[in-house]
Amino acid sequence: MPEFAYTARASSGQNETGTVSAANRHEALRSLADRALFPLQLTDQKSESFGERLPFSLRRKIKPEVLADTFTQLSDLLENGVPLLDSLRILATQATEPRLADVLTQVKDQVADGTNLDDALEQFPDVFPNLSVSMVRAGLEGAFLEEALQRVSSFLRKQDALRAQVIGALTYPLILAVGGIGVTLFLVIFVVPMFQGFFDRLERAGTGLPAVTIILLTLSHFLLRYGLLVAAGCAGLAVLTRKLLATEAGLYWADRWKLRIPLAGTIFHESAVSRFCRVLGTLLRNGVPILKSLEISSGSSGNRLLSNAITESAEHISTGEPLSRPLADSGLIPAPVMAMIRVAEESNSLDDVLVKIADRMDQKIQRRLDVMVRMVEPMMLLLIGGMVMFIIIGILLPVFDLNSTFD
Repeated sequence: MPEFAYTARASSGQNETGTVSAANRHEALRSLADRALFPLQLTDQKSESFGERLPFSLRRKIKPEVLADTFTQLSDLLENGVPLLDSLRILATQATEPRLADVLTQVKDQVADGTNLDDALEQFPDVFPNLSVSMVRAGLEGAFLEEALQRVSSFLRKQDALRAQVIGALTYPLILAVGGIGVTLFLVIFVVPMFQGFFDRLERAGTGLPAVTIILLTLSHFLLRYGLLVAAGCAGLAVLTRKLLATEAGLYWADRWKLRIPLAGTIFHESAVSRFCRVLGTLLRNGVPILKSLEISSGSSGNRLLSNAITESAEHISTGEPLSRPLADSGLIPAPVMAMIRVAEESNSLDDVLVKIADRMDQKIQRRLDVMVRMVEPMMLLLIGGMVMFIIIGILLPVFDLNSTFD
């Protein structure tokens, strides 16, 4: 019989954790209710595979194209009058990927237990992106769920096409990087030590070695002696970084530093602002009050700094201030965008302007990505050429110095 891990609140007000055996999720909830426990979290331990417990998950990710098709099909089913539970059951039955079928089944079970669709989707952040959850929440709040699902599908397809374009453009530079690093390590670890005897004779003869050669030899000796430790340290650092980024503080730190990365930081920043503007504009267009719209759209940006600024803006708006003032004070919204928001507030066309801002920013992001991708290839060639040139100079410079001495 399946085991369900639970976190529940007892009648005393204390939280309790444990496991309960039940045939399905409904029986597990009923069993907790019979024990006067209010479930806060209930997960099927059977679904937690060995790969999920590893530092680096071995689970196969669901393709954005498949996820986009799922949202489109769900929208079509709802538009044709099929109830939500039946729609989720149909999608789970027809899913071609086992993991997607399992996730949709769990979502259906949670919705059947009274959980909102957006909250059920939010339980699977590795499957459903944050923006899709925010859009579904917006659709439920504004009673335009079918349209919201279509927007999510369109966004996922656009993101997938952009990702494919970037990967295709970066394939050659990545091959250059891997090949260049491999050649450099081979030269430093295997070729440079072959000249050790020659360099030793030069030092005994009193000729001495150039600084470049000394640095090269030191690096070669270090990698020969501690190379495995360096590799193990890098792997450990990667695991530690992954664990730190799983915490709220780590995610906040990462979101802050992402905005400071040269070239890419601007793209991350504008992408977050674009997502916020699109979701907020869609909500306002469908009649959702601005405070509720800000609450929902704050989680759609994908950046915690901007989310916090939006939340603080909502607090100021509740006191009667316009939206543009607290957003401008945060310093996270570009000045041209703020100017358009101020004009839109005065003309009472904020919903349309926000969507137009998102469209224009998406176009600007596309151009920036094209420029950045074009810059990567020559930069990689220069970097690899510089590393190889450093090794060649380090090996040949003592020979030139020796020839000049004899002359």
